[in-house]
Amino acid sequence: MTYSCENDNACCSANSSENKAILVAGATASGKSGLALEIAEKIGGVIVNADSMQVYADVPTLTARPTQAEMNGIEHCLYGFLPPDAAFSTVKWVQAARTELERIWKSGKTPIVVGGTGLYFQTLTDGISPVPETAPEIRAKIRGEIEKIGFEKFAADFREKDPTFTFTDPQRIVRAAEVLEQTGESITVWQKKPYQKQVDARFWSIFLNPGRAELYSRCNDRFLTMMNGTAIAEVEALLAKRPPRDSLIMKAIGVAEIAAMLKGEISRAQAVEHAQQMTRNYAKRQITWFSRRFHADFVAINRKTDDILTNALHFLG
Repeated sequence: MTYSCENDNACCSANSSENKAILVAGATASGKSGLALEIAEKIGGVIVNADSMQVYADVPTLTARPTQAEMNGIEHCLYGFLPPDAAFSTVKWVQAARTELERIWKSGKTPIVVGGTGLYFQTLTDGISPVPETAPEIRAKIRGEIEKIGFEKFAADFREKDPTFTFTDPQRIVRAAEVLEQTGESITVWQKKPYQKQVDARFWSIFLNPGRAELYSRCNDRFLTMMNGTAIAEVEALLAKRPPRDSLIMKAIGVAEIAAMLKGEISRAQAVEHAQQMTRNYAKRQITWFSRRFHADFVAINRKTDDILTNALHFLG
């Protein structure tokens, strides 16, 4: 595959003092991309994407991918290099990120990993879960079963086969079913096995966490700006490519709403209202995840905190 061009804690290797990276995590619309850019400009760093939607080439506005102007001449990696029908997992991301990090370190620069996909950061700092990747034929078989009997019946049947799996999220159910079909063991068994470290480095992490009211207001305003910009045209172009309905990019917030609006099923106002709500809900889930599971060395309410750069420079030595 060709690519376009996480805290100094207990998870980090004791023998990795030469390689260092700064991690910038936060919810959508928190300002993390701008913060990462400011740090990169100050230290001569390279930005590495850790957002599961921004790896796709399509709908850059809806996924809030940095524009060339916003990149301001700073090198950005792992943005917009996948077609809409490409499957891309956490494992594939960390493998791609490892390649980019090693290249950046070799060049004498510091990587700044920025995004809102919590599992990407967890995998970078803690390692890969031993849960195996799904083979294409298994994925096709599971997809065929769902199309044949419907998801509700499929999920009920799966819970009978694996009563230890308690999650209700459809994507997690499908993934667990794939693992059971492929290995004969529950995904819960695999998840208890030791993680496999992928990156030998020390990390210093920032969690950008503005006030809830301010964040929600930004979410609302940003989606309105997207709708008044190129978002609708982007979705039209995406739909013209006929990507699989279950492809990851089709789950990007705003795609379903704009698609329904284009079909005349809902009004523009309804599309905006629903997408804004979905964005706020997503931001809330991100905040919860990062607050509980991200080992932040520094928590900031805004990207203008002077201490951020001071601490980053101290970490880099």
